[in-house]
Amino acid sequence: MAQLPLPPNFSERFDRIDRRITSWMARHGLTILRISVGVVFLWFGAIKFVPGLSPADELATRTVAAMTFDLVGPGLSRPGIATLETLIGLGLLTGVWLRAVLLLLAFQMLGTLTPVVLFPDEVWRVFPVALTMEGQYIAKNAVVIAAGIVIGATVRGGQLTAEPTRSPAQATDK
Repeated sequence: MAQLPLPPNFSERFDRIDRRITSWMARHGLTILRISVGVVFLWFGAIKFVPGLSPADELATRTVAAMTFDLVGPGLSRPGIATLETLIGLGLLTGVWLRAVLLLLAFQMLGTLTPVVLFPDEVWRVFPVALTMEGQYIAKNAVVIAAGIVIGATVRGGQLTAEPTRSPAQATDK
């Protein structure tokens, strides 16, 4: 089969467009990531203030009860979890006190992973290949954990770059 010829300067134009898109993603990607994760936390936290509205409500409150040897019941754990998630969401949305917010996020993520150990029958339909709906809710936290790590890498001024920077030594090593 014959290959169609590319228009003149196609690769140069493609490269120019690709560089613009990549530069835009590097400039705005972290902010979009932080805000989108913040919206999810705010949303999931807010619905936990209403008993039974969150699909994770019952599992979350039973997990806290199990972790505290039944010292903390749903009446206290539900608003506590809701407040924690809402604060994380607001912190990510505003970008204020990100170090503290990411510490809270890490603490909250540990809590959300606990049912895998405490209630494996409620997490797996068929171990290790088929998750229940609750298990899927927990598994998506892998993305949240990765997002927290990427956001955390920037709290001391780190940033994404569209092009790699080369040290003088690397420039001469062609």
